Amino acid sequence: MKAYENLGELVDQRTETLRYFNLKETELMSSLSGRLVVEWSKDTINWAKSGTAAARFPIVEIADPARVPFPGYDFVRVSHDQLQDVISDPRYESWRTALGSVQGIYVITDTDSGKLYVGKADGAERIFGRWSQYAKDGHGGNKGLLELVGLDPDHAKHYAFSILRVFGPTVPTPEVDAAEEHYKNALQTKKPFGLNHN
Repeated sequence: MKAYENLGELVDQRTETLRYFNLKETELMSSLSGRLVVEWSKDTINWAKSGTAAARFPIVEIADPARVPFPGYDFVRVSHDQLQDVISDPRYESWRTALGSVQGIYVITDTDSGKLYVGKADGAERIFGRWSQYAKDGHGGNKGLLELVGLDPDHAKHYAFSILRVFGPTVPTPEVDAAEEHYKNALQTKKPFGLNHN
């Protein structure tokens, strides 16, 4: 199901028999996408319904949202918008369990510039805890990302998050630190090539 905002008639396109309107897709009812079940009209097989006719269809149920299975650590790649869903949407429960179980090294790609940022999630914070900060503020306190968000508060929409390596919860911090440093060097994510400041 998609919802559209009517931005007004396109008067210059009007004909003697037709009127056209500027419709813009909106997220207004996105939480119901794929979940709203209505009793469809039995009097016609026409799939296109006017708003007046569709408004009379009784709502049968709002179905539970479909669960999104965790793809495995090697296949995680989410945008900043998707990350916000992972953090808060009940459909991503298995993701939260998996990401909250491991320490790890991750990479954030700025799809606008192509630059990379390599980070770590260690100790009790785990990947889920660390990524929750990015979902919340778009920078997680990192200098390079903070600069970008400072210039454009919506810049985080360009970020893609992936996992490079995972560690069990008992792996000591120095081992995680060494892996982070290796990936920073291997992917050349330190300034001026990437977004890491150290």
